Amino acid sequence: MFNPSQLESLAKRVAEMVPPQFGEMPHEVEAKIKTTLAKGLQKMDLVSREEFDIQTAVLAKTRAKLEALEKKVAELERLLPNQQE
Repeated sequence: MFNPSQLESLAKRVAEMVPPQFGEMPHEVEAKIKTTLAKGLQKMDLVSREEFDIQTAVLAKTRAKLEALEKKVAELERLLPNQQE
């Protein structure tokens, strides 16, 4: 999930998108934006970059093991006498 400083930064960027002719945004509105963003992001069930990177590494390791096993099975099948008839 997002840490508070990332959420604060995102809320600030959204607040900065308000056109200048609307004047300075009240703190209550900025707090409401932050709350709304937090709820929306929570519903999206996001993972942190760190968790994503960990899972990517696990997947790469698993894929390498699978490929090695597939090669081993293919070699064993090649060595067995042909018994499919």
